[in-house]
Amino acid sequence: MTESFRRSGEYENPQGHGHESAYPQQQHSASPVNPANPANPANPVNPEWPPPPAQPPAFPGPGPGSGFGPAPVAAPRKRTRGPVPLIAAVAIVAAAIGGGTAYGIQELTGTDTVAVSSSTSTNVVPSADKGTVAGVAKAVSPSIVEIKANSNAGDSTGSGVIITSAGEIITNNHVVSGASSIKVSTSNGRTYTAKVVGTDSKKDLALIKLENASGLATAILGDSSGVQVGDQVVAIGSPEGLTGTVTSGIVSALARDVTVSTGEGQQQQQQQQGGNGQWPFEFGGRQFNGDTGSSTTTYKALQTDASLNPGNSGGALIDMNGNIIGINSAMYSAAAGSSSSDAGSVGLGFAIPVNTVKADLATLRAGGSDS
Repeated sequence: MTESFRRSGEYENPQGHGHESAYPQQQHSASPVNPANPANPANPVNPEWPPPPAQPPAFPGPGPGSGFGPAPVAAPRKRTRGPVPLIAAVAIVAAAIGGGTAYGIQELTGTDTVAVSSSTSTNVVPSADKGTVAGVAKAVSPSIVEIKANSNAGDSTGSGVIITSAGEIITNNHVVSGASSIKVSTSNGRTYTAKVVGTDSKKDLALIKLENASGLATAILGDSSGVQVGDQVVAIGSPEGLTGTVTSGIVSALARDVTVSTGEGQQQQQQQQGGNGQWPFEFGGRQFNGDTGSSTTTYKALQTDASLNPGNSGGALIDMNGNIIGINSAMYSAAAGSSSSDAGSVGLGFAIPVNTVKADLATLRAGGSDS
């Protein structure tokens, strides 16, 4: 009962219990009870008098004697408190996941942080230039370098990808193998001396480090597992010493078995013979650009029709969001002495998937598998 006026058979409980029945509803005709005086302890009609002690309300309410029992806002207030721990728990889980990701990258790369994307949707290119070759070139070119390696056999030219602001660079092993000195030129024309940190001839990968470098633009290592045949790609490198050359095409095939030489002497010989630095490789049971020698290794590669030429080795194959998805490593070029109609790229190039690079990075930082 919610009315606050007294009615026949009711009274207002001074202890804060609201309106309660003061006596049984059956009336005695011989001795009617006066509702105006129900508090008579001797009244046999009310055997439970005095009433039990007042109990505190279950929920905070307007106060004793209000006659409304639990406060109407108590239940909603309880419900609004419910999600708070849940939200906090979600925030804690998110923080733990984020911390784990950062820890994993730090463990992988040591003191220099490598920008790694676990999704092909990560966009490096500004939204106004998204999906354009020009946008990709503008965003990624500052992180691509030209590498000139000098050895006893002569000079060779290749490309590389800056992965840390302090000057760590990923390139092909065959670009720097056996080099006695290495010079690296960035997109802004600055030249640095570099040292080999580690090499892995079985994957044709190498890590070099610039001396006295800082604040360099770095590339984002993407996720090659999400690459599909037909995806548009951009290649950036220094073919024939033409620094910062940009070409484009598509991914022609996945997981191609490409075989290259692992012999240092064979690499130096092939870099300097009449093929103008064409790197020999085997594919589909055939040899291209010369003899790979007796010491070889095979890896799974991305195939692309983006134009690649001698000097593109070690450069970047990039998706249209600006993420590095491969390191260009082998390409078919017409042999020396061929007619002019056979010259130039024929759209048969291969790149080492970036996930292979990421998996090998810790080994390279420790000196590589060849150390």
